[in-house]
Amino acid sequence: MTLEWMAWTYPTAIFFITIALMLCGMTVWQIASPCVKRRGILPIATTRGDRLFIGLLSSAYIHLAWLGLTDFTLWVAFVFSLVWMVVVMRWG
Repeated sequence: MTLEWMAWTYPTAIFFITIALMLCGMTVWQIASPCVKRRGILPIATTRGDRLFIGLLSSAYIHLAWLGLTDFTLWVAFVFSLVWMVVVMRWG
């Protein structure tokens, strides 16, 4: 019987480590400076954690749509996702 392991690559590990560090940073920030809900460009009142979740989830959808609808390099979708993440976190 052989065990099948997930093939972890450096980019995959960096991705998950970055997400974990973002969550840890947001936790420390929330403990140090609790936030209140506010309304911005999003149609709902959100906290910093809500905006982080919405930004990450929508960035994943941007990447999936980019892969499915275009033949361009994925780095362009990465740039769009970063810009979108900044917009959501700052003005969301």
